Amino acid sequence: MATVHHWTGLEARALRLALRLSVRAFADHLGVGVRTVSKWEKLRASTEPRPDTQAILDTALARADAAAHLRFETFLSEAGGSRTGRWATPAAPPAWEYESWADDLDRVVVALSQQDFTFAECLLSRWQSRFKSAELDEKGLYLFARSTALFGDLKRYRGTPVGLLSAQHSYAGARAVFMHLGIPRRVAQLDLSHAVVMEMSGKLETAARAYESLAVDDRLSARDRASARLWVGTALSKDGEHDYATRVMTAATRDFEDLAEPEDWSVAHQKLALARRDAGDLTAALRFLDIACTTGTARSPMQRVQLTTAQAHIFRTDPATRDEGLRLLDEAAQIAAQSDLGHQLRSIEAIRRTCEGAFKPLHHRPGSR
Repeated sequence: MATVHHWTGLEARALRLALRLSVRAFADHLGVGVRTVSKWEKLRASTEPRPDTQAILDTALARADAAAHLRFETFLSEAGGSRTGRWATPAAPPAWEYESWADDLDRVVVALSQQDFTFAECLLSRWQSRFKSAELDEKGLYLFARSTALFGDLKRYRGTPVGLLSAQHSYAGARAVFMHLGIPRRVAQLDLSHAVVMEMSGKLETAARAYESLAVDDRLSARDRASARLWVGTALSKDGEHDYATRVMTAATRDFEDLAEPEDWSVAHQKLALARRDAGDLTAALRFLDIACTTGTARSPMQRVQLTTAQAHIFRTDPATRDEGLRLLDEAAQIAAQSDLGHQLRSIEAIRRTCEGAFKPLHHRPGSR
């Protein structure tokens, strides 16, 4: 049901229309003068009922039935300041606005997980353009900061160089608000997201150090700490420290198993496969890859691209499976291009360039494919 934090003539008129009462009947219903209601009708958002009348309006709205509440919300959304062409927002948005905002942010999370970037951006822009941070109370600021952080995720997932810079900017803005609100868990999550951007930007050692710190940070959940530990390994492996990276990622794998997180456990094996491939241990790489392929779901485009790219990267190492690896690389590139996954597409193109040079198979043990 709708509630109003602060009544103006605009909301009062919307309530009268929702109750389907004339000006006189509405005045009688509230126990106020007809002249008072007429003033609300004329001045709308530029006039405010007295505090005692605000309470009367609260009671009248609370006693209205569900159909009247729906009409009230509809009239408000259509009313919006005739002089500005927009609904004049009170100092704090109504509670039902906050609920709608929170619901839309949940939808954004789902859209991002499915790489539906256009829909996610539409939902975020709807709220970011509607309110200024200075207009919001603490609950509104929390939603504003969450929206800003999700904008950062959107830019990061798309992975363009400009997008990564924009993601950093969004994360910094959201972090400042969460610091102001005193929500340390959200601050630490943004520190983790910022470290991911550093890794994607090629700052591998800096990212690894940040991950190491966050892997033991009590502000984060156990799952986030395990993810940070896994990402220590991925950054170190990219930087050539394959053996230590394997040890760290193996520890993260055990953490995900203890936490009963099968999807994370599967992804960890995918990362382990790549680390062992880069270390020259193709037998172990194939073993870890087989675990990742048989236990993971790879439902979203990003998951399919990552798993297919890992398969291609490992298969192309062995002359016997090199053609299959190149085919899988093309398949991953096609999915990445269709899903606007810029960072993954650039990574695939980098692998392709290495394929154009002389093919030098890595040493592998007997029995590998």
